[in-house]
Amino acid sequence: MKRLTLLLVAILIVFMALWLPAGVESGEESAVRQAIEHYFRGHATGDREHFKKVFHPDSKLFWVNDGNLDQRTSADYIARAPGAPPADEAKRKRRIVSIDITGNAAVVKLELDYPGALITDYMSLLKIDGTWKIVNKMFYVERR
Repeated sequence: MKRLTLLLVAILIVFMALWLPAGVESGEESAVRQAIEHYFRGHATGDREHFKKVFHPDSKLFWVNDGNLDQRTSADYIARAPGAPPADEAKRKRRIVSIDITGNAAVVKLELDYPGALITDYMSLLKIDGTWKIVNKMFYVERR
């Protein structure tokens, strides 16, 4: 009887391990998603305040332009926000592709699917004083 009980418990544990992860989100993953939502809302609305909530003041953005490394401070990036939604906002889609969290560090891959370009962002976030902040952004733009 003990063997049957142990076997049933083992089967239940395996079933739960295979079934639950697809729908279960950790508290930290939820918090990272909330931080990224500010980034998405900043793009959707043009409102700088959303960007200010998620970017650390010392963060930078990096990309390759004509084969050369280019960079910008997050303050400069935020200052360029237009203050209004883009004219083609209804045609734009944004999604989180993946989230990898270890302790107080996270890496998030995003896709911003716009009519003229597919932008892939790689965000590095750190949990600072209990809040997830973007400390680094690298991106690639595929023009259409």
